[in-house]
Amino acid sequence: MKLLKYLLLLVFFNASAQVGIGTTSPNASSMLDIQSTTKGFLAPRMTTTQKNAISSPTTGLMVYDTDLGKFCYYTGSTWVTMEVDTNSRNNYVLVKSLSDLPTPVGGVITLASGTLYEVNGTINLGTNSINLNGCVLVGADPNSDILSYSGSTGLFSGSGGGQVEFLNIQGGASSKLFNMSDATGTKNFIIRDCYISGFANIGTISGYNFVFINSLNFENNTTGLTFSGNSQLYLNNQIWNASNTGTAFTFTGTSDVISIVGGKIVADSGESGIDVSGDPTVSSGVLQSVSFSGNGTYVVGYTTGTYSGYSFTSDWHVISSGILQETDGNAVGDINLSANVGSGYRTTFSGTGIGSRTKLVGVSTSNNLFRFTKSGDNRIVYDGKRTRNFSISAALSFQGDNSSNIFIFYIAKNGVVVEDTKVYREVGANYDVGALAIVGSMTLSQGDYIEVWAERFSGSGDLLLVSLNLVID
Repeated sequence: MKLLKYLLLLVFFNASAQVGIGTTSPNASSMLDIQSTTKGFLAPRMTTTQKNAISSPTTGLMVYDTDLGKFCYYTGSTWVTMEVDTNSRNNYVLVKSLSDLPTPVGGVITLASGTLYEVNGTINLGTNSINLNGCVLVGADPNSDILSYSGSTGLFSGSGGGQVEFLNIQGGASSKLFNMSDATGTKNFIIRDCYISGFANIGTISGYNFVFINSLNFENNTTGLTFSGNSQLYLNNQIWNASNTGTAFTFTGTSDVISIVGGKIVADSGESGIDVSGDPTVSSGVLQSVSFSGNGTYVVGYTTGTYSGYSFTSDWHVISSGILQETDGNAVGDINLSANVGSGYRTTFSGTGIGSRTKLVGVSTSNNLFRFTKSGDNRIVYDGKRTRNFSISAALSFQGDNSSNIFIFYIAKNGVVVEDTKVYREVGANYDVGALAIVGSMTLSQGDYIEVWAERFSGSGDLLLVSLNLVID
């Protein structure tokens, strides 16, 4: 009888190709259906050494590794641990279609505060704008994770800050990318590692506390991006290619920091790279390691506060290929004076010695000033922000009105003669023209000024200054 039951059970198993444990009706989709409300399934348990010693494990074989405290399965070539995500995010949304985003209100999609939205695939926004509302909007692959926008209001609009990463952002014939303005000056905005293409206008970002834009690649856009009054603005590694037109980046308003570092800007005929003609006020400006090319205008410079032949104010540090270098390290200034022999500019003295020291009189010009400004005659002022050491060299010619007088000439800083620059010269017997050179080295800070002074060492006459040429660099 037992043999008969075994044979019948074997026939049943072979006929149904299913096994049920704890049930007489195994699920039709399973080969093995184990059911219990009081006990679990216990896989083979073994150490790592025992697991690795299994002879010719088949693909899919699973054990519990007691050394690792994890389930492991065999891939056909190696053992792999089965990891469990115990730190899954709250407030996470995977965006595979427009319906995964909040419902637009008045054409604006306002993201739920504190949420990370991950774009997966192509999301066609139509004319709907996005208010980031402090959220993170991210893709995993800028080649395939795409935001497509055809509106003119601005894909990213409103006053909300937030973060955008790793996306391919595509615009339409009349579309704008940014229309962002923070009236409170407290919000932060970050966008990085994105492709930007096809926009009629990249738009405007204004009034933010902190803006960081890193590694954007711009292709086939018509008009660039304007920044206005952002407190701290950092542009790193921007690529503005030849396929774009218009002006790449325009700056206006007041900022603490504007830093543009790395990248490439191509400005072809009729186009511009950097535009600061709106005379932005900035405490610290940096334009460094940006490569400019093309036959257009690389920099549209300040209209006031800059230096002849240069584009920026002394608040900027500029070192980039294709444009003039503008740093405190390039500061240079000069003083030039010329008069006819016999009728030079008279400098009078009261007494002799230290008490007679005075600035040389005469109408002077300055022809080569960078980070220096002319302040009246025989005076130039250092405008640079960085305190640094300068070399000063001067040559002058003079006549005396009393033979055998001896004069001492000095370079003076801030109205005080620098003793170690003194040079003596005696008036000739026939009141001939005396010439001499003065050299010095001194440290200047912003606002310090340089002049040429003289002292009557002996005698009672005055001097006529015929020429003066001073260079500081």
